[in-house]
Amino acid sequence: MPDAGKFRILTLNSISPLGLKRFPEHRYLIGSDLTDPDAILVRSHEMHAMEIPASVRAIGRAGAGTNNIPVGEMSTRGVPVFNAPGANANAVKELVIAGMLMAARNIVPALGFVGALEGDDTALHERVEAGKKSFVGTELPQQTLGVLGLGKVGSLVADAAIKLGMDVLGYDPHITVEAAWSLPSQVRRAVSIDEVLKGGDYVTLHVPLGESTRGMIDAQRLQLMKNGAILLNFARDGLVDAAAVRAVLDDGRLRYYICDFPTSALTGHPRVVALPHLGASTREAEDNCAVMVVDQVRNFLEQGNIANAVNFPDALLEREAPYRVAIANANVPNMLGQISTAMARAGLNIHDMLNKSKGEMAYTLVDVDSDVPDDLLAELARIRGVLSVRYLPQS
Repeated sequence: MPDAGKFRILTLNSISPLGLKRFPEHRYLIGSDLTDPDAILVRSHEMHAMEIPASVRAIGRAGAGTNNIPVGEMSTRGVPVFNAPGANANAVKELVIAGMLMAARNIVPALGFVGALEGDDTALHERVEAGKKSFVGTELPQQTLGVLGLGKVGSLVADAAIKLGMDVLGYDPHITVEAAWSLPSQVRRAVSIDEVLKGGDYVTLHVPLGESTRGMIDAQRLQLMKNGAILLNFARDGLVDAAAVRAVLDDGRLRYYICDFPTSALTGHPRVVALPHLGASTREAEDNCAVMVVDQVRNFLEQGNIANAVNFPDALLEREAPYRVAIANANVPNMLGQISTAMARAGLNIHDMLNKSKGEMAYTLVDVDSDVPDDLLAELARIRGVLSVRYLPQS
């Protein structure tokens, strides 16, 4: 069989060929209708109702959000879910800036006005000169942009806004060291969400959607915003209470709501600009996301290394021995002791070992100097709390 021994990659959406080409043909079989896949690559396909085969060892999301993937279920199976944080950040940043300019200069209603004009050039000119007064806008310099979430996208938006002459007020209680280093020094650090909402002429959201952030911009918080402020949401629609947004648009407190997520509660409102989820829809972003996630999935399948898995810790161990065992397990006491004891009983010398944890999940890589027998692998799999065991001899 020419495909025997190859890793099988199931694609649930169209994935950039630039990314897929990074799977060597002699080691990988890729298709949208494969059975028993070793890994799944996905973009927007809804996987919660899908029966995910027991053969799956990894899922790669060619993008940042993983709400369409049953991450919790995969964790109980010891399956890492990879994403591509930051790979589409520039594309989202550019759309946020475009959204700010659309709001500042009333571009969408102005386009609607022009599109409805009729008559010859003389009549059009007269109506344009009479009507343009309705679309007088504002300029961005000296305006304050509030940024909620200072990860890769938020930092890029903040930097672009500063270059446009804006003042930037940012808040992120979970900012990483890497993000802090990349953040422009001119960004003023707020101490709360409320401070950002009160201070921003424009407020843009760049936080993940979770239980703690769902509906975070609600009726009470919207009342904190300046009269005539502009709210931008290119992160996730669930961050915002749509009915509450409509209310503050109707009473004039909010000038515009610019978002990437059309909803029935806001469709047709004259001061809502809703785009069809275009944030990452550039050729460059699709290529970047695919390349990043393919490299991560390949490194995991071939070497057992983990980087950018939303449900597992990063675990990168340079290989110095030809025989490697990768173990996903619950983060419980004495796991390393049981693993090392079992290997010692089998007469194996541990050359190197790495153990990392993230919340309730833990991951262990063990490099040994000789071949690992099947009965030891089975013994390791029977240890209470072990979710999966993979043997990765160097090819």
